[in-house]
Amino acid sequence: MRKTFGEHAAKYTAGHVERYAWAGCAVVAPVFAMASDVGPHRVWGWVAGAGYAVAAFLTSGSGPRRAARAVAVLGAVVVPLVCLVVAGLGQSEVAVVERSGRLLLTTGSPYVTAPTAVGDFNPYLPGMALFGMLPGDARWWLGGAFVAALAGAGLRRARLLACPLVALPLAVGGTDLPVTGLMCLGVSLAGRGRPGRAGLALGVAAALKWTAWPALPVALALVAVRRGGRPALRCAAVGVSTATAAVLPFALADPSAFHRNVVAFPLGLTATPSPAASPLPGRLLASHVPGGSVIALVLLCVGALLIALSLAVRPPGTVRAAGVRLALGLGLATALMPATRFGYLVYPLVLGVLAYQSAGGRGTADIPSVPSAPSAPSVPSVPSVPFVDKAAIA
Repeated sequence: MRKTFGEHAAKYTAGHVERYAWAGCAVVAPVFAMASDVGPHRVWGWVAGAGYAVAAFLTSGSGPRRAARAVAVLGAVVVPLVCLVVAGLGQSEVAVVERSGRLLLTTGSPYVTAPTAVGDFNPYLPGMALFGMLPGDARWWLGGAFVAALAGAGLRRARLLACPLVALPLAVGGTDLPVTGLMCLGVSLAGRGRPGRAGLALGVAAALKWTAWPALPVALALVAVRRGGRPALRCAAVGVSTATAAVLPFALADPSAFHRNVVAFPLGLTATPSPAASPLPGRLLASHVPGGSVIALVLLCVGALLIALSLAVRPPGTVRAAGVRLALGLGLATALMPATRFGYLVYPLVLGVLAYQSAGGRGTADIPSVPSAPSAPSVPSVPSVPFVDKAAIA
């Protein structure tokens, strides 16, 4: 009776928390629409706000929370995505990806040699251009890759897809989503003892954006702790060779264009300022402090060194530990980059969810690690005890 009461109380409390969460999103989304000067963002804010409000109403009743979550995903992702695609509206990233795909098909390179305007720059690594080569709007492929990677990692939560930090880029176009999904998949595979597949997933992610590269050393440390040095080397070989094969030919073909587009521009080191200008510490330093860009880059390097030192001193032994380490590192990078935006917070958010779910043991539990010490001598078996039915004795 006590356990049943506790379960009911927990379910009641979770329902209240979820209702307040949807209600909060129903307020935040329209406020975001009123504050933003980007057309697709305003469309998303008003449509998503209505979807969140309906989800909050359904959660307050006696209906299943699963229906409320489905409504939240429908209102915050599906409906605004379809409306924006039909209207031909999208975030600037969509146009960049689609143009890079066309350039790759026509010129053999996804980069403009001498970019001048913001629209000329392509800050992504060459693998991202593949999404622009596929038929239809690039958002379908970017979002589909994200959802498929999350499913492979065992993250099948509608609440995650409906979260504003995820739902907004799904609808308006976000290039960080497939990168985040592949990072989660790679770390999850590393925890399951599949170093080759983990290296492949992380190598593909590293061919899309620089932000995926920190996941490689974290996954290698995880594999080394759980499986040993040889599997870790296999993971490293697959991951590095995959990323190198996708990136190096374009870097060597036109080093100047590659540097301007994917190194200098994202770091805010070109004459053309990056539109990634959210008021986070790195951006504020670069804008208001003399030599602030250099200071921000130094702090970014110090943060990276501290994370690397933590991997050497205390390497992660579980998916949860690896997810926390990555979430912390990318959260610091988001805060300290000179050219940054709030949308990059999707990295620590999704990786944090991976760590949380791994700790709960639902879908992403680690497999037992292989012991490195010799097996202990066998212990003589204990004679079996006949089963006694206590109910029959009573």
